Amino acid sequence: MGEKLSGWVLPGMFVAAWVLALLGVSAPGFGQSGFSEQNTISWILYFAGWVFIFSSIMHSVFAKKMAKSIGWKTNGFQYEIAAVSLGLGIASFVSVYSQIGTEIISIPIITFLFFAGLNHTIEIIKNKNYAPNNTLILIWDFGVSISLLVLLLVIYRGGLLLF
Repeated sequence: MGEKLSGWVLPGMFVAAWVLALLGVSAPGFGQSGFSEQNTISWILYFAGWVFIFSSIMHSVFAKKMAKSIGWKTNGFQYEIAAVSLGLGIASFVSVYSQIGTEIISIPIITFLFFAGLNHTIEIIKNKNYAPNNTLILIWDFGVSISLLVLLLVIYRGGLLLF
């Protein structure tokens, strides 16, 4: 029961970020109320910061339990995920509270989560892995990555982001 319930935490945080942004609640460090693309990015990054920090702990300190909840066996992949998650979590908080670099930190988060989502999808199709933390996480992985990408495109009016 606990694993099934815990699988809904990340989708709930994704929804909470959007609800708070749509209601115009100012994200931590943002300082302005009202809906805006920038405030929405800040809310998404705020929740992502917590998720990444928690992920770092879960994939290192509780590696075996976390792997089992995803339907995998523990191995070195978890320590790599723990390291990148720690960096993304810290960077998310720094950018949110300083309001510097929110667009820039969004790029590795988009990339990481989108490809993590693809990997989970392959696991579902190829290995019939329907573990809650392998399936429900798709809402987070694709929801956050697609949301951030669309918000960046809106901010930059569809221009090329890197060129």
